[in-house]
Amino acid sequence: MEVYTVKVEEATPANGDKPSAGPVYRNIYAKDGLLQLPNEIDSPWDLFSEAVKKYPENPMLGRRQVTDGKAGGYVWQTYQQVYDMTMNIGSALRRRGINPGDRCGIFGPNCPEWVMAMEACTSQGICYVPLYDTLGVNAVEFIINHAEMSIAFVHESKITSLWKCLSKCSTHLKTIVSFGGMTKEQKKEAENYGISCFSWQELISLGNADSGLPMKSKDDICTIMYTSGTTGDPKGVILTNKALVAEVLTYEHLFRETDKVVTEEDSYFSFLPLAHIFDQIMENYCIYKGASIGFWQGDIRYLMEDIQEMKPTVFCGVPRVYDRIYTGIQQKIASGGLFARKLFEYAYDYKLGNMKKGLKQHEASPFFDNLVFNKIKQSLGGRTRIMISGAAPLPRHVEEFMRVTSGSMFVQGYGLTESTAGCLTSIANKLSMMGTVGVPVTTIEARLESVPEMGYDALSAVPRGEICLRGTTLFSGYHKRPDLSNEVIIDGWFHTGDIGEWQPDGTMKIIDRKKNIFKLSQGEYVAVEVLESTYAQCPLVTTIWVYGNSFESFLVGVVVPERKALEDWALFNNVSGSFEELCNYPKAKNYVLEEINNTGRKFGLKGFEMLKAIILDPTPFSIERDLITPTFKLKRPQLLKYYKERIDAMYDEVKGATF
Repeated sequence: MEVYTVKVEEATPANGDKPSAGPVYRNIYAKDGLLQLPNEIDSPWDLFSEAVKKYPENPMLGRRQVTDGKAGGYVWQTYQQVYDMTMNIGSALRRRGINPGDRCGIFGPNCPEWVMAMEACTSQGICYVPLYDTLGVNAVEFIINHAEMSIAFVHESKITSLWKCLSKCSTHLKTIVSFGGMTKEQKKEAENYGISCFSWQELISLGNADSGLPMKSKDDICTIMYTSGTTGDPKGVILTNKALVAEVLTYEHLFRETDKVVTEEDSYFSFLPLAHIFDQIMENYCIYKGASIGFWQGDIRYLMEDIQEMKPTVFCGVPRVYDRIYTGIQQKIASGGLFARKLFEYAYDYKLGNMKKGLKQHEASPFFDNLVFNKIKQSLGGRTRIMISGAAPLPRHVEEFMRVTSGSMFVQGYGLTESTAGCLTSIANKLSMMGTVGVPVTTIEARLESVPEMGYDALSAVPRGEICLRGTTLFSGYHKRPDLSNEVIIDGWFHTGDIGEWQPDGTMKIIDRKKNIFKLSQGEYVAVEVLESTYAQCPLVTTIWVYGNSFESFLVGVVVPERKALEDWALFNNVSGSFEELCNYPKAKNYVLEEINNTGRKFGLKGFEMLKAIILDPTPFSIERDLITPTFKLKRPQLLKYYKERIDAMYDEVKGATF
């Protein structure tokens, strides 16, 4: 068995109130020391400006040309064109009195202007701060004031959101730049609060592309990223130039060691929010390599159409996206003829068998790749060769399916804003890493710390505990919140709050979340995220939230059911009604509950971990209802508040029936 980590420090026993911690491990490709930054690279600006010298005429940023409301082909700006515009914007910022170290907001969906605003900031040593209203109604106002932002770039679609809080943000905010234009009324209203407004073109005309650039240091703050926590105010994660550059270089390092690096021939499809660190790092990496970045239109209805038009070679998604692709393909297979279905099953098992023998994805069955799986590859444009999943654990059956059928090198990783995105990643074409998040990247050391109250022991034969990180791609603390920083950074180790389990080959499996555990009234501990990921494997479930508390002896849940599966059941059982009516139909509810618990039994869940009752909600959990974060994590306190009356009624009903 190949092992992909090396031990660099021994375990430490418990000492007083400090729990025991397991050995410290590094990636085998960093066994002699963590990846170091070259002297000539001080900030992400150096990655971009060097790419401009190497690939001036390469297409860099592209979007679809919209004519009379209809989207056509992609129109591209070259590296040189983007550089010239960025230099003008950076110069204009300085003329507006924005100096190195000052904070500049960027508010809007992914688009070329977002990247240019970011690069303009890095050119001048200005700290950029992504703004987004998906954190709640007061988040934009909170971030502007907390970061003491003096200027903000805003997309036309976000002007209304920003204008709602102008009266409470004018202490620091003095300049607003629209990516497009703005109305005279909007300008006038802002000016009433002492805020000057410019269109994108007006700002560019103020600049001078030949103006000099200030010196930048690796330790300068590059960005403050406010995280979408599930409770309380957003926290401003401080990331230095060094952290961002090192993260880009570790991607390059690992690709070079294990597969094929991104080149100037590649193209990346940008649709995950640029306001989050995962997409920012991917775009910085692509810029570093001279690759092209094409943006979606910002409308989920046209996502697949945008992909078909652009035909990217690099695609990043979150589990929810891959789950939708998986479900869509499974439905097509199920509705096909018997011969086509059997052929698919045979091809799948044949290729998977070869991959288990050690063959790489593209070597395992070129014949069936062309004959059977090519349609799946074509659904993503036909050119994808690298696919990455992040932001949350990917269900194993979905990961296996994508690895076998997508025609791409497929990996999943694990990371946080605090670790500048990926801190653990699976290695290309290593099927044994399936179901894990892989090994530490080459800038990070990792260890597990025991969590006695949850029964996790980092020193046991199967080491389990809280994942702790140390290295060059970690954040420098929370902006203006040393108290919160000191809670999670202890003795130089960042405590992630996630529970991991080391596998024999040195990979990490995420098994729990430190905070999401509670005790039932009979004294049994319940790890709620483990249950949710298990029950989510039931084909009837799109999303599930499991709830219980220490005053009750059993668990209940809220399920957003898989529409087609429920409608198929209704058809088979001669039940009529809309999807909404089916969700309120007692027999449908009992059927879904029974199937969910059957799934639980299949995966070995205990009796007290089974659900006694569920609510079927036809409406997906959404950011708009404040039930999930922008990275699709469940907001448990908000879910409880939203469903409280129905949860209480469910408990009363079950207890009444069993009394």
